[in-house]
Amino acid sequence: MAENFITNSIQVQNIIKGLTLTKSLFVSSILIGEPHSGKKTLIHQLFPTAIYADGANRAQLEQLLEIHEELIIINFEKLHNIEKLHFKNKRIIAIANHITNEKIIDSLFAFIYQMPPLRERKEDIDLLAAHLLGEVKTNLAAQKDLAIDTDKLDISKNMLSLRRSVYYQVFAQSLDETQIEEMLYNFFLERLKGKSDYKTYLYLFEKPLIEAGLKKFGSQLKLADILGINRNTLRKKIYELGID
Repeated sequence: MAENFITNSIQVQNIIKGLTLTKSLFVSSILIGEPHSGKKTLIHQLFPTAIYADGANRAQLEQLLEIHEELIIINFEKLHNIEKLHFKNKRIIAIANHITNEKIIDSLFAFIYQMPPLRERKEDIDLLAAHLLGEVKTNLAAQKDLAIDTDKLDISKNMLSLRRSVYYQVFAQSLDETQIEEMLYNFFLERLKGKSDYKTYLYLFEKPLIEAGLKKFGSQLKLADILGINRNTLRKKIYELGID
């Protein structure tokens, strides 16, 4: 069983059940879905000892088909002349990002599964983010309590972008003043060129300061007092910086 595959999605759980039932049968299945949606991870957990073949290497694939009864084929969409493949009396699990010839796919595979992308698995996003938060805290040896802003999670490229956005949030929260100064130093060292660069890059300080202040204190009047500036000056900066 894919006991370690993190999901609350009914659709994914049904895929797991279906593939689990075929583990003792000589039938072929294909799992289709967007890149980084968890296809390879799921198949690896269900078939941990299976041999892998790459659809981009036809010669290797044909050789492995001759000697193995069970085979995982990755990058199946890269195979040409798939109608000439023979899966009889074999347990083949293919993984593809997409398919082009549905009729041939229907003739080759007894079971065809569609892996939903993360945007269709809303119930999985917070679950996966919490798992990744633990992972990144361990990898970065983060000591303080950290939280994830779910509104800033990026699922545009499924797990690839989700992992990146979680790591970025944890990294940003883990920086101390010295590390922030060092990052800004390297940034300015690379970019300072013009005569008016002070004004050009002043927003890097002002915008996050004002945005954080507005979120923390919830009032322009109070923030202006805390920052020691005129309320009209603060309003002008909010407008100029495009702060919502």
